[in-house]
Amino acid sequence: MGNNMTEKELRKKAMALPQTPGVYKMLDKDKHIIYIGKAKALKNRVSSYFGSHSNHSIKVVRMVEHVDDFDYILCDTEFEALVLECSLIKQHMPKYNILLKDDKGYNYIKITKEEFPKISECKQMQDDGATYIGPFVSTFSVKNAVEETLKIFKLPRCNKHFPRDYGKSRPCLNGFMGLCSAPCAGKITKEEYIANVNDAIKFLKGGSTASVREMQQRMQEYSDALEFEKAAKLRDRIKAIQNLDERQKVVSINVPEEDVFALVNSQKKACFDVIRFKNGRLTDSEHWIIDSVDNPSEARLELIERYYSMRDYVPSRIAVDGDIEDEKLLHQWLESKRGKKMEIIHPKKGEHLAIVNMCIKNANEHLAQNQGRLGKEMAALEELANLLGLPKPPEYIESYDISHTFGADNVAGMVVFHNGRPLKSHYKKFSIKGFDGQNDVGSMNEVLTRRFKHYYEDDDSSTFKQLPDLILLDGGQPQVNAVLPVIKQMNIDVPIFGMVKDTKHRTRAIAFDGGEIEINSHRSAFTLVSTIQEEVHRFAITYHHKKHKKSSFSSGLTQIEGIGEKKAKALLKHFKTIGAIKKANMDELMAVPNISKKNAASILEYYAKM
Repeated sequence: MGNNMTEKELRKKAMALPQTPGVYKMLDKDKHIIYIGKAKALKNRVSSYFGSHSNHSIKVVRMVEHVDDFDYILCDTEFEALVLECSLIKQHMPKYNILLKDDKGYNYIKITKEEFPKISECKQMQDDGATYIGPFVSTFSVKNAVEETLKIFKLPRCNKHFPRDYGKSRPCLNGFMGLCSAPCAGKITKEEYIANVNDAIKFLKGGSTASVREMQQRMQEYSDALEFEKAAKLRDRIKAIQNLDERQKVVSINVPEEDVFALVNSQKKACFDVIRFKNGRLTDSEHWIIDSVDNPSEARLELIERYYSMRDYVPSRIAVDGDIEDEKLLHQWLESKRGKKMEIIHPKKGEHLAIVNMCIKNANEHLAQNQGRLGKEMAALEELANLLGLPKPPEYIESYDISHTFGADNVAGMVVFHNGRPLKSHYKKFSIKGFDGQNDVGSMNEVLTRRFKHYYEDDDSSTFKQLPDLILLDGGQPQVNAVLPVIKQMNIDVPIFGMVKDTKHRTRAIAFDGGEIEINSHRSAFTLVSTIQEEVHRFAITYHHKKHKKSSFSSGLTQIEGIGEKKAKALLKHFKTIGAIKKANMDELMAVPNISKKNAASILEYYAKM
């Protein structure tokens, strides 16, 4: 390892630890803390890092490679160890712990001091003469409040400055959609603009109820004075505020307060998402993109610990999307931090489950944005992984289908879906070589054997060097059974399933070594698998038709004296079409490899008689 202490010496030191609770600190050769953990029994936990790495994740193996020594602190209870661990991680921020960067800070709403004031959100107050509303803790709330205010009062969000740019250009898309009053096109006077800004400030300071009440009174006054156009504008604004309130009710729950957590995991990254409710309303939303986790229940414990180490307030209830390691211990710690009782729930139905699902959807979207893919595709991969019992969503899927005409011109198509989308540059075609006749099972066996032979023998530039996370075969149990011995013999560890069609050639189920999994009720996974099955069928049958067409041409040429299969293929390769061969002269025919003068004469004579 290149360290002062060998791994053997570290294990020996760990075996001398007591079987009591405590906190351990892993140190590198410069004595920097690179990992902090807690343990119910120090000896068992710390010694497990040194020795066999067969049960360790890559991340743990890399961490251990940098461990030169370790230190520890004994505690009376596991709870005391948890409290100390949280404190030390917050203090030292070790490289190999799951860390959440806290960039919360304070947020303000800024109203600029100019002829046409603008409203925006910002992180800091400046000495610039602007008016500031705040501070607010929630970035989410401030951004939402500003965005909705700009929509309701039709204020600009652009970088144009007024009166400099007043009336000098056509309105942008927001202006055409009625989301902005378009001062750039001169569609609003300065006085009307200032009135809108003042109403917006009242709305931000006083809330929707007070603002609507005041506007309703003004609307009535305009109506009484027969100023119906002004009254109509206020009516539309009141309706926009009421629509906003209705939208907020959609994401509300019948509890005073609740924090909701979701962890979405992929091959390389994971997203930890939190949404917070107060007074039944969604008030805050945060997320963190972290490295992929190996143990989600263990990660949820660490992440929730880290979150409340950064946030002072613990609500009366938290809802979580999955299991939490040492949940009782976490519950005890949260209650001690809160100073009174709270509960942890794992919703299975009702509005709480709907809110957890919304949190999962948010996490999927954030992860999708981070990894450049659509949230719905990632959700489908998540659902497929859960359905098939895979440890992580399958980012790289290979699918195979066999195509032939009554056993003739046997071919196979291989398609690849990366992150839920077709990766056509990695598609492959196979012409079955091992036998003639109709044998889909034997064909599948041959194709997978050849595919993984390429994996072992090709150079690093080959796309065959990428091992799939999942293989889907077009067909049922027989195809799966034919392939399982192949990958076992070739020492390939990839899950393999079959795609079973109904009588109308639509995806019905997924076959595995032992039975079938019904898929129709799992909408996202069903759509993804159906798409894959249709694509691999299309690709295989297109290749088959092309080969069969060439084969038909070849069989026509072999009717000519002296022209066998090999020479027929050479002619087609050279001329591309039968029509071109018919028009060729003696010299052009003899330019084809292996075509003699006698062969050329036979071809000319054959087509002359037709």
